[in-house]
Parts: sequence; C-alpha cells; structure tokens
Amino acid sequence: MSVHNPDIKRVTTHTIQELKNKGEKISALTAYDYSMARVVDTAGVEVILVGDSASNVMAGHETTLPITLDQMIYHASSVVRGVKRALVVVDLPFGSYQGNSSEALRSAIRIMKESGAHAVKMEGGIEIKESIVRILSAGVPVMGHLGLTPQSIYKFGTYAVRAKEEAEAQKLMDDAHMLQDIGCFSLVLEKIPAALTQKVSESLTIPTIGIGAGPAADGQILVIHDILGITNEFKPRFLRRYADLHTVMTEAIGHYVDDVKANSFPNENEAY
Repeated sequence: MSVHNPDIKRVTTHTIQELKNKGEKISALTAYDYSMARVVDTAGVEVILVGDSASNVMAGHETTLPITLDQMIYHASSVVRGVKRALVVVDLPFGSYQGNSSEALRSAIRIMKESGAHAVKMEGGIEIKESIVRILSAGVPVMGHLGLTPQSIYKFGTYAVRAKEEAEAQKLMDDAHMLQDIGCFSLVLEKIPAALTQKVSESLTIPTIGIGAGPAADGQILVIHDILGITNEFKPRFLRRYADLHTVMTEAIGHYVDDVKANSFPNENEAY
C-alpha cells in the first residue's frame, strides 16, 4: 500500500521542493487518460507526467516526435479531469518550443489554459534557455529534462546511456545549474550514470527526478504501461514491473470471447 502523506491535499511545486528539503523521495508516473489518471492519483503518486511517450504507448509510433500539441492538450485535459491531488506536468512536444521563444510561450499557454495542467516539461539545456525564460516570465512552472532526451533521438542515433564521457557530463552539470538558476522548479535526469545523478542532485537545491539514472535522484519516474506490464516488449535494465496486466487482460478477453462463442454470455441473470 502507498505510504503517501494524507495531509497533503494538493501537491504543488512548493510541495515537491519541501519533499527534497526533508529528504523524502518523490514518486512520479505517467498517465494519458482519465481512467488511468484517477487510479494513479488515488494510489498516492505526487507527480503525474502527461508524457509525449503517449506517442509510443497510446498511438504506436516508434518515437515521441510525431505527437502534436493538440494531441498533448487532449491527453492532458483527460488526465486533469481525473486528478484531485497530484501535480500534473505536461510535455511540450517536439517542434513546439525549440526554435522560437514566442512559439514556445504560445505552446505553453495553450497547454495551461486548455488543459488545466499545473506545469510543463521541456527537453534540453542552454540550447533552449531563451524559450524557458520566456515561458517562466509568464508564470508557467517549468520542469527541465537532461541526459537522454528522446525528442533528440535522431541526433543521438541511439537510446544508450548519456554523459558517460567527461565533457558531456560536465555540460550536463552546467545545464542543470543553468536550469536551476533561471527558475525551473525541478529536473528530470534520464539514463545517465548513477554517480553523475548523485553529483548533480547533491549540487542542486531543486529536486531531481530520475529514470534509468540510479537511486540518488530525489525522485523516480516510469511509464505507467511499463510498470503494470501492459507493454511487455520493452525491457530496459532500469524498469521494474509491478504487475503482468498483459497476461491478465489477454486471458480475461479470451474468456469473454469463449463465452460469447459458447452462447453462455449473457445468461438469464444478465438479460432484461
């Protein structure tokens, strides 16, 4: 059972900071629809990310690049309607902020106004500083994202661990401090060495949220479909499965099909 603090009625960016200050780990998961968001929220997760990973797990795309701003707003709106407690953060999708700070601001404002979400997340460091500053200046909270940044997959050419070499590790450290200095309230660290995660997390005052980045981050995030075993072909080293719903659901649906074929569903008690 969850051990979340029932006294926290609504998680905010301030709440997340307080958790880091107290040394209490932050739990985060993705959600993309109303029903799943209700379950995740009820279970006590502090942060729900409406990730652009919806492009993969909801739409079946190979990468996160195809998902649009309108689609992200649709998913975010669905999630917000199902959440009473958690902080809802929404990914700004590829192409909606990288090249133009004015466009970045319009994208962030659309997400906040049309979905009712509480913050946005953006991938990258110094390269997108101008866009982040512009969004922050409008009062929109921003979560940063460094390390493996899936929107740049064609630049990297691989999903391998990032920042293993000294130069890239130093750039990540510099970017992390820059993101903190300009006002980001937290930072996702994805698929980097555990020792670097510890170094970054201890040097920052804002919380870090890790995925494939070891135990030293101030919190952890995974994709909900992965931890529940709904997706069963994705098996990275950092993933821990907490259920095998693919098997449970397949067997349940198979039983339904059998009952329909055998004309045993519906029975007398299930008819009017």
